[in-house]
Amino acid sequence: MANLTDEINNTLSSVISGAGDLVGTLRDVAKENVVKTVAGVGDVTSSGINAVSDVVTSGVEALTQTGASVMDGVTGLVEGAVDGAKDAGVNATEAASEAASAAIKSAHHLGGALGDVAIGAVSGAIKAA
Repeated sequence: MANLTDEINNTLSSVISGAGDLVGTLRDVAKENVVKTVAGVGDVTSSGINAVSDVVTSGVEALTQTGASVMDGVTGLVEGAVDGAKDAGVNATEAASEAASAAIKSAHHLGGALGDVAIGAVSGAIKAA
């Protein structure tokens, strides 16, 4: 988990400094990490849902630490996590629900802007559908 948070933090820092595509980059990082986490695991549904939660939670933590746009970042995280879960065989509705829940819980725990997180989560889930 620490490696995941570090990877997302490093990605965010480089995107922010390079004025890159925050949504697209986080989408790709989230998707890749969900797929890698689920690969080779027997219980795809359970591990897929856990991977979605872990990736989104780590991503929200990284977003709040870097000061990047939470709404845009959460959009990319949720979209990527749901896409990765779908590719691994997890039900898209369950993955979207878990991603949105993890984003909101993490933002609440960190004192983040819940409205922006909720909008980003819904936007990401719709894009992944």
